Amino acid sequence: MNAIKRNRINTSYHRNRSFPGGSFTSLLPLLFVCTAFSLYSQAGAERPNFILIFTDDQGWSSTSLQMDDEQPSSRSDFYQTPNIERLARAGKRFTHGYASAAICSPSRRSLQFGQTPARQGDIRFANDYGPDSDTHLAIPGVLKSIDPTYRTAHYGKWDLRADIFPEDLGYDESDGNTGNKDGNMNSNSITKWTEYFINSNPKKIRSLTSRALNFMERQVKTDHPFYLQISHYATHVDIQATEESFDEYWKKDPGTKHGDPGMAAMTRDLDDGIGLILDKVHELGIEDNTYIIMMADNGGVELMPQTREKMIPPSEYGRMRRNYPLRGGKWTLYEGGIRVPFIVAGPGIDPGSQTSTSVVGWDILPTITDLAGLEGELPQDVDGHSFKNVLTGSAPMNEMASRPLIFHRYNDHYPHSAIIFGHYKLIKRWKKGEVELYNLFDDIGETNNIADSLPTKTKELYTMLIDYLKEVNAEILETYNP
Repeated sequence: MNAIKRNRINTSYHRNRSFPGGSFTSLLPLLFVCTAFSLYSQAGAERPNFILIFTDDQGWSSTSLQMDDEQPSSRSDFYQTPNIERLARAGKRFTHGYASAAICSPSRRSLQFGQTPARQGDIRFANDYGPDSDTHLAIPGVLKSIDPTYRTAHYGKWDLRADIFPEDLGYDESDGNTGNKDGNMNSNSITKWTEYFINSNPKKIRSLTSRALNFMERQVKTDHPFYLQISHYATHVDIQATEESFDEYWKKDPGTKHGDPGMAAMTRDLDDGIGLILDKVHELGIEDNTYIIMMADNGGVELMPQTREKMIPPSEYGRMRRNYPLRGGKWTLYEGGIRVPFIVAGPGIDPGSQTSTSVVGWDILPTITDLAGLEGELPQDVDGHSFKNVLTGSAPMNEMASRPLIFHRYNDHYPHSAIIFGHYKLIKRWKKGEVELYNLFDDIGETNNIADSLPTKTKELYTMLIDYLKEVNAEILETYNP
């Protein structure tokens, strides 16, 4: 049994910090860029609100919501998330919703700018996208170019791993340049995986939700459309939960896939925070003009505690993994590392619906700006596509169905890249020089490598992958440069 720690954790939070990048004047370079790229919109339209709920390290099958009607195992057999289920009943589930990356920071950067991590780079990101850069558009700047009355806020985990604050990208309010430690994280490399921490404000779920509710109230009162980004520290380790939630799951019989009472309790506390947001939207009477997007920054950790070798086949573990039926988890580009809970609710979206159209984190920027009334074209270096028509069902999405999704993991220990195109997925391991091909329609668990039996398809996807990585000058260790 894991030890139970009763911490007196400081629950104070960062005050809004005034940056040069936080003023309207500082947004002028962004707005100039918008104008230069012919970003304009119809005047006089009522602008929708947007709430992005961004969870941390949450697996596709790690909620009580069945993410795919045809996959009973696409839900947890232990965790309970009634408010995530409630959100799905009001909106649309994406069975093939992907995070931009298999780890926090690249995924978070990608979402802000609508670009792939391969394009943005890991080493060069801080210089190319810093406060002095006026060539890259982020979500707040694009929305304010559509309508300068938009108000934007980011609460919770930021973690771009660069000296870039939310205000530098145009956010009006934020908690600052936060990372895991700001979510009350116990940083001990061993105990963070094995111990439970009882806390009245676990992972600051309650305090950051409180600030989000206050922001919503103020914008509605002053008649401002808004973009609100609620970036939770949960369910990243360490395991924190309220005493009430922990006691509930301590007494509950574990499931086969999930059975950790601490993780279940933290997931439930997170779900409670999401429920408060849904309640406030209803209370304020803005349901008919507010889009709520929920997704995770990457998939869940496959085994607790983590293992160093994260690319081995599932058959070698000898027990069911936490992301089953998916293979792999955080840090890997197998489905368990990048396929995540992905739900959108809002006006014009059929309640309780499901789509198998593939969408990804870098699609968020073009989608919300499209919904906000953007006319004209985004810059060519925006990789994302708007999935507005998928949400409303107003037109066939041939463009979405025919595009490849390309993922890139720059890492000295196990660098690898992946491309998903149609039903097929190819993974390139740079150190070993190996190529794997899977048919995700027949083999969601990526257990049957068919690269040798389908050489033409393998070559097709590999060529597409390499061409894109070269086009964007992706960072690849020189030893493995194609």
